[in-house]
Amino acid sequence: MAWMRNLASQVILIRNSSLHGVAEEAPGAYKDVGAVVEASQRAGLARKVARLRPLVAITG
Repeated sequence: MAWMRNLASQVILIRNSSLHGVAEEAPGAYKDVGAVVEASQRAGLARKVARLRPLVAITG
């Protein structure tokens, strides 16, 4: 899977016992957070105050 190699090149490691679980975490499975933030701000639902970068995600 090319996206897994891309993540590994960024030192982002995925540990999962099944390929199904890994596929659920593929970057393409999520909406573009920047677009969601922009839409929320334009709609008056939120105001941008900071940009965050995730360090760890644990699911299960």
